[in-house]
Amino acid sequence: MDTDVVVVGAGLAGLVATAELADAGKRVVLVEQEGEQSLGGQAFWSFGGLFLVDSPEQRRMGIRDSLELATQDWMGSAAFDREEDLWPRRWAEAYLNFAAGEKRSWLHQQGHRLFPVVGWAERGDGRADGHGNSVPRFHITWGTGPGLVEPFLRRVREGVARGRVTLAFRRRVDELVITTGTVTGVRGRVLAPDDAPRGRATNRDELGDFEITAQAVIVTSGGIGGDHDLVRRVWPERLGTPPARMVAGVPAHVDGRMLQITQEAGGRLINPDRMWHYTEGLRNWDPIWENHGIRILPGPSSLWLDARGRRLPAPYFPGFDTLGTLRHLMATGYDYSWFVLTQKIIEKEFALSGSEQNPDLTGKDVRQVLGRVRPGAPGPVEAFKRHGEDFIVATGLGELVRKMNALVDDDLIEEASLRRIIVARDNELDNAFTKDAQVTALRGARNYRGDKLIRVASPHKILDPKAGPLIAVRLNILTRKTLGGLETDLSARVLTEGGETLPGVFAAGEVAGFGGGGMHGYNSLEGTFLGGCLFSGRTAGRAAAAAL
Repeated sequence: MDTDVVVVGAGLAGLVATAELADAGKRVVLVEQEGEQSLGGQAFWSFGGLFLVDSPEQRRMGIRDSLELATQDWMGSAAFDREEDLWPRRWAEAYLNFAAGEKRSWLHQQGHRLFPVVGWAERGDGRADGHGNSVPRFHITWGTGPGLVEPFLRRVREGVARGRVTLAFRRRVDELVITTGTVTGVRGRVLAPDDAPRGRATNRDELGDFEITAQAVIVTSGGIGGDHDLVRRVWPERLGTPPARMVAGVPAHVDGRMLQITQEAGGRLINPDRMWHYTEGLRNWDPIWENHGIRILPGPSSLWLDARGRRLPAPYFPGFDTLGTLRHLMATGYDYSWFVLTQKIIEKEFALSGSEQNPDLTGKDVRQVLGRVRPGAPGPVEAFKRHGEDFIVATGLGELVRKMNALVDDDLIEEASLRRIIVARDNELDNAFTKDAQVTALRGARNYRGDKLIRVASPHKILDPKAGPLIAVRLNILTRKTLGGLETDLSARVLTEGGETLPGVFAAGEVAGFGGGGMHGYNSLEGTFLGGCLFSGRTAGRAAAAAL
């Protein structure tokens, strides 16, 4: 054997698995089709959000959480309903115990730290036993994505220094090698060196073949979000017609190739129709990869309209029910929608997902972070407002509507109709009472001190000139995560169609649906993708080490 284990994919799950194997004394070759500049994969670009249960940060913010409540929320969101949900459900239960148990202390021991204010993501569909987080659970890594990757990258580098880890970049795996029914390595093509910056497309020029033999292979290659044609092919009927136009939340090399390759070796893919895409995508005015999209992390106050200017019904408010909103919008016949808001709202409620869009948190700059509580929108948000093609600013509603219609080259929105909608909403603010569910929701959000401090604007009328100017934002569908994947048991061993283990193969991260072939079920509670990579990568690394 050339090595004990080959790990395919150097994203977060691959780094965690490699670190665990090296610390267990095993020899590892970490194979990655991109260059060294791409270590950390999509986790590097992330906001670094982590789902934790009953954490010290929650308790300090006055949040009462428990494993019981988190389980209620997870199972209500996952809505497991298939025979093949056996292992995903078991993985969900195991992950919940991890998130409520040693997850925080395990990370803390490695130098990981958290921002003290806990966010409230995916506030839900309005049902106590349905989709959504009953309490804030979104913990932001101090240092965002790079801060989360760093401890594991450091451990991998230490493994390299000890001679236990070999980093094999620009190696594209095309086949799992099978010897008498057992996977004994990988085979593929060596790609030409390419020093393109992280995230940008690299060449696919082939220089020759490679093959690495090993006692085990761990597949940690990610999902399919970079291949929009593949996303459309597996798009489920329950989410409506696939959008003709989407923006890319991940680079093109996130192509799902290893899913098919592992299937061809005998692995079973389950729940390919389960996926997670956002409805609040912006076209990046300063793109890193082609068709680069950035997601707005919205507070609850913006008025959400479909392409024809009709207000979205409850519970499809900003930040509440991602896939429910996606399903609703896909039934309108258009693949975009609108936020209408004020300068007062954008200053308090707009954040942008991604490490590069949050330089204060990514750079661990306390002085800049404190600026978030002062008047004015964060710098990256103002930059999008000035330069982004999806942003419109106007002093009056008539001007706003004209610009909205001009942007899409279609007179779909009528000023009189939109004015009636906004005035009706604004009239609900004259009393402490209301029948408007969104007004009730934003007032309720401000009962949480974290939201009142930095996330939810004080309720005000959209047509109040003192809150202006008026702003409209065109929202695009943004591809992101694959919720289904390779079926694995609780030791991260890949299973076959017959339910047996595929000898020699483990899987972790997005390629395994973050555990079991889809531990999220139909919906995510957010902060659970990175956590799923951590947990499944750790599980796969430890299980493979124990099996050798």
